[in-house]
Amino acid sequence: MLKTGQRNKIIGFSSIVVALVASIAFMPAAMAKDVLLRVGIVQRFGEDPKEQLTLAGTSGDKLTLRVVGEDGKASTLQTDRVKLEVIERPLASPVVEERVILSDHATFETAENSAKKWAKMGIKVEITQPDRWQVWAKREVYENPLLRRWLLASLQEKGYKQPYIDTALVKEKPQVSFVVNGTRYFPKDLEIESKKELIQVAENPTKTRLYGGSLRLQPNAYGTFTLVNNVPLETYLRGVVPHEIGPEAPDSAAKAQTIIARTYALRNLRRFQADNYELCADTHCQVYYGLTGTNPRADRAIAETRGLVLTYQNELVDALYSSTTGGITALFSDVWDGEERPYLRAVIDSPNRVWDISQQSLADENTFRQFINLKDGFNETGRKVFRWTKQASIADLNKDLGKYLERQKHPLASFKTIQWMEVTKRSPSGRILTLTIQTDKGMLELYKNEVRSAFGPPRSTLFYLDPVYDKNRQIQGYTFVGGGFGHGVGLSQFGSYNLARLGWTPEQILAFYYPGTKIQELNTSIILWSGRE
Repeated sequence: MLKTGQRNKIIGFSSIVVALVASIAFMPAAMAKDVLLRVGIVQRFGEDPKEQLTLAGTSGDKLTLRVVGEDGKASTLQTDRVKLEVIERPLASPVVEERVILSDHATFETAENSAKKWAKMGIKVEITQPDRWQVWAKREVYENPLLRRWLLASLQEKGYKQPYIDTALVKEKPQVSFVVNGTRYFPKDLEIESKKELIQVAENPTKTRLYGGSLRLQPNAYGTFTLVNNVPLETYLRGVVPHEIGPEAPDSAAKAQTIIARTYALRNLRRFQADNYELCADTHCQVYYGLTGTNPRADRAIAETRGLVLTYQNELVDALYSSTTGGITALFSDVWDGEERPYLRAVIDSPNRVWDISQQSLADENTFRQFINLKDGFNETGRKVFRWTKQASIADLNKDLGKYLERQKHPLASFKTIQWMEVTKRSPSGRILTLTIQTDKGMLELYKNEVRSAFGPPRSTLFYLDPVYDKNRQIQGYTFVGGGFGHGVGLSQFGSYNLARLGWTPEQILAFYYPGTKIQELNTSIILWSGRE
C-alpha cells in the first residue's frame, strides 16, 4: 500500500501546462525583441564514445571557461581552444535506471496533446525526446520502483496497453573531459564565452560552425550531454532564415519567413523543458546553423522586420511551415492530435482558382487521385517535390515497419511480412488519416504523420498507394504517388517564392497561408503561448 502522502504526490493534477504558461506567456516588448534563446546545437554528445568537440575563439580572441567540477568547486580558465572528449567511467556499483514511458510519438505536437490527456488523469508528466518524442511520468515525482510500478499497474487495470517501464542496468556513464595547460578536468557543468561573443564549434574535420553568444555544456535526461548555444533572438534568426528559405528567395518571401521564424521561436520555448533548454537546431524545430552561411538578403529581411510577429486574437500563432504543400495546405488536425488552430486551414496553394475544395473534397479517394494528378497552375508547379512517385518492395517495407514497431515495443513487432496496405481514411485536404496494414501476425492502423515515420518512401501524407504485382498476381511491393514535402501545414516556402515573384507583399503572403491573422510588433499585451490548444 502507498502512504497517503505518496498517493497525493502522484495523483495531484499536473502543473505542467500552468507552469509553462506562467513562465512564458507574457514578456515585456524590449525583452522579447532581445530575448536570449537556449538552443541545443549538439543534443546527444556522448552517445558515441569516440565523439569529440573542438571549441575555439576567432582570430585574436580567447575562450573563457567557467568550470564546475564533480566536487562542486568552480574555476575559471582561459585558452585559445579546447577539445571536449568523452570517457566511459565505470560506476562503483551498477545502478538501475528506470522511467515510465506513457506514450511514444513522431512529433512534439502530438506528444504535447498526449501529455495533456495524461495530466488530466492526475499524472505528473514531462515531454522528452530520447529519439522519438515521448511522454514520461515525471521522474522526480515517480522517484522509486514502488511508485513507478504502482502507476503502471493502475494504468493497466484501467485498460491502457501503451505505457511500460523502461529499465536499464548502468555499469558505466559517459563523462566529458578536457585538458587545459596540462591539467585534465572532468566538468559537471561548463560555460564557454569569448570577448567577441563568437565561438567556433567543430564536430569533425569537415563540420565547423561559428556561433554567436555563449555556450554551455550540460547533462540531459538521457545520460549524455547537450551543448547549448545561448544566443539573442535576432542573432539566432541569422542562422535560421537563410537555411530555411534559401539564399535565392525573393525579398517578400524572405521577410515572410523571418516573421514566421521569429514567431515560431518565441512560441516554442517549452519544447525541451525536460533537458533545460528551449529549442533544437534541426527540423524538429527550425534548422539553425549559427553564423555559418549568413547572407545579406536574409540579414536585410531580419533587420527590416525586427520585432514583428504573427498573431491571432493577440496570441502568437502556431507558426508551422513546410517546404512544399503539394497544392493544398493541411489543417493542424490532419497531421497531429490536438485542438484545431482556426488560422490553419485547407487552402488551395495557388493564386488562381484551380480547384474548389468546397465542391470537391479530397477525402474521397477517386477525387484525391484526380487532384494529385494535376500539375499546372499551382504556386509550387515545377518544383521537384511538388509531385513525386516512389516504389518500394515488400522486403524494404517490412524492414521499415519492423524498425518502427520495435522502437515502440509494439505487440506486432515480431511480424514477418506485410500482406496488404490500404488508405482507409483521408481528410478533406487529402492527407492520410488512417493507413490500414494487414500483416501475418494481425492488423494495425497508422494514423496521420505516423505514416511518414513508419515508412521511407512517403515525403508527405498526401499520397495514394498502388500495389505492384508479379506475373502470378502476388504482391511484390507498392508504388507511392503523392505531392509535397513535409507536413503541409501553414506557409509553403516554395509557394511563397511564387507569390513574391507575382508582387505579393509579406503581409499578403502570410494572410494567404494563415487566414485571419495579424502582423504585430511585439508588445506587453501579446501572449506568447496560452496552452489552450
